[in-house]
Amino acid sequence: MRIAPSWQSLSAHAARLCESRLAELVAADGARARDFSVRVGALYGNFSRQRFDRDAHAALVAMANEAGVPAALQALFEGDPVNRSEHRAALHTALRSDLGRSEAARSAHAQARAARERMAALAAALESSDITDVVNVGIGGSDLGPRLAADALGDFGSGRFRLHFLNNADAHPLQRLLRELDPARTAVVLVSKSFGTQETLLNGTALKQWLRRDDALYAVTAAPSKAEAFGVASERVLPMWDWVGGRYSLWSAVGFAVVLAIGMSRFEELLAGAAEMDAHVLSAAPESNLACWHALSLVWNRNGLGFDTHAVMPYDERLALLPAYLQQLVMESLGKSVRPDGTEVEVATVPVLWGGTGTSSQHSFFQALHQGTDSVPTDFVGVARPAHGFEGSHRAQLANLLAQMEALANGADSDDAQKRYPGNRPSTLLLLDELTPHSLGALLALYEHSVFVLATLWGINAFDQWGVELGKRVADKLLPALNGDGSQGVADPVTRELLAQIRGGS
Repeated sequence: MRIAPSWQSLSAHAARLCESRLAELVAADGARARDFSVRVGALYGNFSRQRFDRDAHAALVAMANEAGVPAALQALFEGDPVNRSEHRAALHTALRSDLGRSEAARSAHAQARAARERMAALAAALESSDITDVVNVGIGGSDLGPRLAADALGDFGSGRFRLHFLNNADAHPLQRLLRELDPARTAVVLVSKSFGTQETLLNGTALKQWLRRDDALYAVTAAPSKAEAFGVASERVLPMWDWVGGRYSLWSAVGFAVVLAIGMSRFEELLAGAAEMDAHVLSAAPESNLACWHALSLVWNRNGLGFDTHAVMPYDERLALLPAYLQQLVMESLGKSVRPDGTEVEVATVPVLWGGTGTSSQHSFFQALHQGTDSVPTDFVGVARPAHGFEGSHRAQLANLLAQMEALANGADSDDAQKRYPGNRPSTLLLLDELTPHSLGALLALYEHSVFVLATLWGINAFDQWGVELGKRVADKLLPALNGDGSQGVADPVTRELLAQIRGGS
């Protein structure tokens, strides 16, 4: 298949710059640090330590235009069926902004507002009750987003409830949690789009039996009849919709736990921050669009320079869960090798995303980032002003963030080869003025839109996840063998041997 001219141009620029040094690129362009940056409200992005020059970036912008990124973004906001394999819209933007003009977008926004009114009423009722602890039960997008937001925004909470999160099928966390809680003072929120998620139902069933009452059960689902059959009263069932994927659903009633943590007004601020990013991304041309800058930098590193991984390093412990949240958002959305029409993608797609918090990670895996054989492009996420009064600690935190970016880019020479730092390792800075509900909303929306731009450039569907399904089907087939029904129906010889070892080697 013929490679598009823009991809050929990308390869040509990458060949031209493959031996370039970041320090030289910065030194040769006095305005680079200023011009290779975009600010949207309280969020500032600086890309001057990416290994492209102005000509290469212009070629990347041309690629975005050739791929129809502006039109694709408009289609996303209007509720076109961008999830082609499931013939669905992906209207997560309508949960927080009213920028779409179509009937579908307006209807989705109205439904979202109505759901928030119900969330507020249920939260108020809980606040006036004797409940002290709330357990959010969900997995994937039903857990990672609410858990991140509740943890990151803890400074804005009233402390009215203690929040707990259960996600997977391992019952050890459940057992430990039940030792701490009083069933008379505990509410349970079951979050599952299908209300058929194995892990959620296992934990939910155990909690229901422990509670011995149904009036403390809540659900967030697109299958209300299943939730009601489980024992959740209809007035305590909040909606999800087919037009919102799980990993994009924090902004919906999936964020009910966040409302309980920080209050409805603060949750609205989270939505407003995301809406501000939505408005920017929809209106700004690719050359001045923060999401496009971010996505195009990743394309350059993945497809131009051939880097296989990407790290996210938040220098704020309140964002410790950000890398895990982004692993699902990025890798589940972009972990595809074929287009919606079934043809193979000619270029590499998603890199492996990983990360941790600074400065603790500097004392664990940063050795490999500085002197290992592989370059790892890195997003450094910083916060300019802390929410505490220990200014010396925060200055040290920021000094380390800036120092790591500088050291990765510039390296250092030494007569001792073991003490040389090769440098020339690219990074991006995403800097929040402060960590607030508004700025967190903007940051998460930025990553969502970057993912969609990447999907558009690679020609893949960011909104399905068929790769998750095979393992689930195989697990369902293996359960009878683990329940003692024998392994005669297990065809795979390795699995049969492993089953025998699990049963004690017999």
